[in-house]
Amino acid sequence: MPSEHGGWGLTLEPGLLGLLVAPSAAGACLAVAAMVAFTVRTPAKIAFVDLRRGRRLARTRLAAWVAAVEFVLLIGLVAAAVVLADGEFWAPLVVAAPLIILEASFETRSRGRRLVPELAGAIGVCSIAAMIVLADDGSWRLALALWFVLAARVLTSIPFVRTQIARIHGRPLDTAQATAGDLAALLAAAAAVWLDTRLIAGALAVVAVVILQRMSGRRPVPRPAVIGMRQMAMGFGVVIFAALGVLASWG
Repeated sequence: MPSEHGGWGLTLEPGLLGLLVAPSAAGACLAVAAMVAFTVRTPAKIAFVDLRRGRRLARTRLAAWVAAVEFVLLIGLVAAAVVLADGEFWAPLVVAAPLIILEASFETRSRGRRLVPELAGAIGVCSIAAMIVLADDGSWRLALALWFVLAARVLTSIPFVRTQIARIHGRPLDTAQATAGDLAALLAAAAAVWLDTRLIAGALAVVAVVILQRMSGRRPVPRPAVIGMRQMAMGFGVVIFAALGVLASWG
């Protein structure tokens, strides 16, 4: 199973937001497919790295079998989504694919913990929210706005967490990365509102995340588990406020 605790929340949030805004059977298949794609990375990486290094251990065989089963499940979920969907949802995946491939290329070289692949993979996964909206025959502007507001949460949170982990281990801090991430997040949140004004609540939630992170960054660093729980809480907060803003306009 993946060891990246924050990755579980980052993968769950797009599916949850998409289903809250545009619930459908096809969307549910896509949300579960995203979680399966997240979990398959670990056994696939183990098997690939071992085979590339000429090692055929017991764990190599087990990882290969687990990855194969999960790949079959993933294909089945995507096929079910295609059959059940009321609209075309492939375009966001085409746009996100290079980001996901970039992260995978770093993963296979055991460099997946660097900033670029972490951001690329997380932003790529956020496309699930857009795909779910389009699978329910929703509007393009809403689909892209959801993607942008989730990407904004990623852009501010990942550099912040990396800075916190560096503080725990006494490594030099790259505050420029965190500052750039905050600015990029605010721009992405603004773009989400420009695309669909119903995302103003979600954008304000992103602003709140930036402020809370800046405030907590001045305090003693908590344990990594606490950092992870706080990040999940803030991520789900962005999801809830973004969904409420959209749903309130329909009420």
